[in-house]
Amino acid sequence: MQLVHTPQALRAALAPFASPAFVPTMGNLHDGHLDLVRQATTLGDVTVASIFVNRLQFAPHEDFDTYPRTLQADCERLQAAGCQVVFAPKESDLYPVPQTFKVHPPTELADILEGHFRPGFFVGVCTVVMKLFQCVFAEAKGPRFALFGKKDYQQLMVLRNMVSQFAMPITVVGGETQRAADGLALSSRNGYLSPTERQEAVALSRALRALSEAAQPLLANATTDVAALRQSLQHLEQSAKAQLDARGWKTDYLSVRRRSDLNLPHPGDAAVVLGASRLGTTRLIDNLEF
Repeated sequence: MQLVHTPQALRAALAPFASPAFVPTMGNLHDGHLDLVRQATTLGDVTVASIFVNRLQFAPHEDFDTYPRTLQADCERLQAAGCQVVFAPKESDLYPVPQTFKVHPPTELADILEGHFRPGFFVGVCTVVMKLFQCVFAEAKGPRFALFGKKDYQQLMVLRNMVSQFAMPITVVGGETQRAADGLALSSRNGYLSPTERQEAVALSRALRALSEAAQPLLANATTDVAALRQSLQHLEQSAKAQLDARGWKTDYLSVRRRSDLNLPHPGDAAVVLGASRLGTTRLIDNLEF
């Protein structure tokens, strides 16, 4: 496995290959990341992962400075999973000058849910992913694959739309959310949880499941009035949020949305329930399609 740090070295390492399969990460890897890497090994002729903590997607009060940097352990795990090239640039390698050109996704998708509570987050995500794509795929001659986890459901949708609207010759692959035995979605930020908080953390996925089970019969009735449906869903969401907060959480949202565009659903729509909530100092996100 090769470890490279500059875009020039990355392109040299990838020059013999035609079809990269790429997994962007911020490091501090867990089995969800490694599942994406293993999936990537079946797609292209070279498997690439990046490790870069992207300042552009962190708000000033968020955990950029304290986000765990575990490069050596990450590389060992990536190599065991079949990764062939790791791109781990320094900030000055990827942003040698201030990044004044940025990618702004549409507000109707990027300023709701996560974007509402983390303004500018998806601008930072789209900008760094666009730049990473230029580093990884610039010389590719064959099919190109980029893999992202479904745990970051809205992020996956934003990036799929970005690739489509820019007519980028890249297939975006969504990997299923990987979970611990008790149902907690795997996340790099789970490491922030105390032992007591870790036991409690599964309450988020349970709240999402309960909300989806309550919403499913409402959505299944194709004759339901749209306004009545949304009023009923809002009541269910508020009740679920109150129950979670009563356990000591501070919930940003628990919301039932249409899978296709994350708008409010109509009767009969395939749906997803998404949630973000803070337990102690740790903000967790999760989702469940139904």
